[in-house]
Amino acid sequence: MFRGKKYQEIAKQIDKTALYDPKEGLEFICKTASAKFDETVELHVKLGVDSRHADQQVRGAIVLPNGTGKSVRVLVFAKGDKAEAAKAAGADYVGDMDLVEKIQKENWFDFDVVVATPDMMGVVGRLGKVLGPKGLMPSPKSGTVTPDAAKAVTEAKAGKVEYRLDKTNIIHCPIGKVSFGADKLFENYSALIGAIIKAKPAAAKGQYIKSCVAASTMGPGVKMNANKQL
Repeated sequence: MFRGKKYQEIAKQIDKTALYDPKEGLEFICKTASAKFDETVELHVKLGVDSRHADQQVRGAIVLPNGTGKSVRVLVFAKGDKAEAAKAAGADYVGDMDLVEKIQKENWFDFDVVVATPDMMGVVGRLGKVLGPKGLMPSPKSGTVTPDAAKAVTEAKAGKVEYRLDKTNIIHCPIGKVSFGADKLFENYSALIGAIIKAKPAAAKGQYIKSCVAASTMGPGVKMNANKQL
């Protein structure tokens, strides 16, 4: 993959054999970010589990202390009072069958998070094939299938992120923007790593966190010592 001069210059400053103290690693990322936009900082955590086994799945959600820096568009499937409460909480779109048809017929995806009340899952289930591959299907584990849709909307808007293993046993998750600065990014990093450690499956054997790399949108990855006491 071709990388620009700026990327290569920054990459040369990284000691590829070292595990950086998390705070130092985040300071380096903030200091060297060179894009003309506010880059997102993402964490890539490889775990010593096998995601093919149901008892070794790692998945959950957490509201980052300082949010993600991204404005989140929330779609809610709910009826009656719960729909009204979701609207009052700031949901961008609220409905039921009308929204299902809009997604199916118009291939409409102008939203980032989908929340549903349990009584709506029969309807939402029809969208499994289109929402699932995009990681948008509501789930009780991530708190997006809930009787309290208004609370879910508030949390999503406040910077709730979902973490889950991909097929290579890696969790990819944003922890904020470069403009946050190292201190706020470190607070978000600590909250996310803490949640991932708490979610360790009982069936996991050996070293749990194999590697942890942080990178900005346009920058090289920095390996961090995630096993260091938070």
